[in-house]
Amino acid sequence: MVEDNEHVAYMLEFMLERAGYDVILAANGRDAQAAVTNIEPVDVVLLDLMLPYVSGYQLIGEIRDDHDWQYVPIVVLSGKVLEDDIVKALDLGANDYVTKPFRPEELLARLRRVVADNEHRALVR
Repeated sequence: MVEDNEHVAYMLEFMLERAGYDVILAANGRDAQAAVTNIEPVDVVLLDLMLPYVSGYQLIGEIRDDHDWQYVPIVVLSGKVLEDDIVKALDLGANDYVTKPFRPEELLARLRRVVADNEHRALVR
């Protein structure tokens, strides 16, 4: 999870862990870049777009360009609600886009869906 707002990150981490996810938190774009470089690919990336140092848009491109991480699903969770922002994130390679404020159960359902879709695609690859 890449989220710079401490309160939102805490709430998301609590919610995700209750749903059975192991959560790795990056509090800014640089930390997220380091994670992509230094850890094994994860099941899903939950990504804010407005981050210190490196934007979420740039991170989407870097994840898609990384050989090991290129197929990891990315769900954007952002306060950016304009159609242009959503289209840009999806065009760069995000699998889904959820706007803040969000509905917790909807977010969890979208995460489950992209993870399941990716597992299915991996079997076909």
